Amino acid sequence: MKELHTVLPAAELKRAQSFYHDALGLDPDETHEGVLVYHVGSGSVFEIYETSKAGTAQNTQMGWITDDLDAEMSTLRERGVVFEEFDIPGMKTVNGVVTADDMKSAWFRDTEGNFI
Repeated sequence: MKELHTVLPAAELKRAQSFYHDALGLDPDETHEGVLVYHVGSGSVFEIYETSKAGTAQNTQMGWITDDLDAEMSTLRERGVVFEEFDIPGMKTVNGVVTADDMKSAWFRDTEGNFI
């Protein structure tokens, strides 16, 4: 294995494309019928494909690594992103953030219901 390639479903591809542009500042590098392909970072790729099954997963579907989670969250909030709040055994968010050992995590959903 040499690269990570994530695939996300979208019920409405145009709506998803607008979200990833407006909220995350990303535009697809490739477009194919029913598929958008994004190249980000050092060899990381994700694609979004159109399907009626979008939004059915209840788990994290894509993760990003950042050196400054607070700054990233602030920027995303300014762009309208709403972070998930959890209060379940073993995981409670404070202002959208879970802290465990030396790691902080936060989740949001895209317009298609995908957990990011």
